[in-house]
Amino acid sequence: MIPKASYDVIVVGAGPAGSTAALYAARNGASVLLLDKKREIGSPIQCAGFLPDASEVKALLPDAELPETLKNYPDSCVLQHIKTQRIIPPNCNTKEFAVRGTVLDRRRYDQFLAEQAATAGAELMVKTRVTKVEGTTVEASGIFGKHTIKAKAIIGADGPNSLVAKSKGLSWKPESKETSVAIEYQVRNVDIDPDALEMYFGKDYVPGGYAWIFPEGEGRANVGIGIRSGMAEKGVSAKEYLHRFMQDHPLAAPKLKNAIIMNVIAGIIPVNGAPAKTATEDSLIVGDAAGHIIATNGGGIPPAMIAGKIAGETAAEFAAGNCRLEEYDRRWRAQFGPALETSVQARQIMDGVMKSDALMNAAFKFISPEQMKVMQCGKLPGPVKLGLHALSRGKK
Repeated sequence: MIPKASYDVIVVGAGPAGSTAALYAARNGASVLLLDKKREIGSPIQCAGFLPDASEVKALLPDAELPETLKNYPDSCVLQHIKTQRIIPPNCNTKEFAVRGTVLDRRRYDQFLAEQAATAGAELMVKTRVTKVEGTTVEASGIFGKHTIKAKAIIGADGPNSLVAKSKGLSWKPESKETSVAIEYQVRNVDIDPDALEMYFGKDYVPGGYAWIFPEGEGRANVGIGIRSGMAEKGVSAKEYLHRFMQDHPLAAPKLKNAIIMNVIAGIIPVNGAPAKTATEDSLIVGDAAGHIIATNGGGIPPAMIAGKIAGETAAEFAAGNCRLEEYDRRWRAQFGPALETSVQARQIMDGVMKSDALMNAAFKFISPEQMKVMQCGKLPGPVKLGLHALSRGKK
């Protein structure tokens, strides 16, 4: 494929955020080029792939306008329907609550999203890496050769180490950039509850984060951990923590003792919220590039796609000469900015408790399952907030 010399909108990265942005920019009349460095959309997999039901997302983010592809997608994208979520503290006194959602086949889902964008009129180029962004000119190189392409607007959906963000001065300040290191295995031959998500806490297994078992159907699961390097034991890697969890955890190890590892997934998750600015006069960032992550659970697909819709609509409107591109920043913050900020505050409060298993056990004892669900969604009920502050102050 040979791209044209110029487009209204160039989108860098064809994950959920980028493909959604490309879809809505094209639907609103813009000429769109969608670039992705992978040779196959959705592969390698980037995350565990749990997607809450649209009703759950709407309850969490009541002011957000959900993109159609977040609410409706083919059954072929679904690995497993989920009904329950379990929270397991260090002492293994499990609490659970009802939750509706699906574990996605991310490869199929990401391809579905990119296909929707292309069907709407966006041009798609895979195995094409953006090497430079200068002004509104993008230099790209890949299987289709080297190209220099102009745009009216550039959308950076290129992950936590976004080249677009760095080129446009939209990155986090180094001192404020807080990330979580994630490593996960897709495994087979495990004995797990097929319709329950399980999340495990404890500093010996997952310092500053949690481990998970997400069912993928027929004795299959995604097993992983997200930890904060600054809270880990010196010299102990994320992979070593994951192996420790799978082999030694009193509740998880029996379920996973015969696990066969079929795939390894690793990456970083930005959990410090969004930078102060996510748009300039000619560019904007979205998804992981913009810190669109619920910091308390690492969930990024819904906020990334909600912001992607806003990004695409705003870029198309800008290309038509009807608004400033910086309007994007105000629009996404109006829809879910407070929820994002609250989730960061909740994570910061939990940090003090997570340094001690005794404090974690005490916290999990007084928090009800209903309050836990609210916390997982990034909110912090008043009584819980007071209780966690009291626990943190009482720490020896």
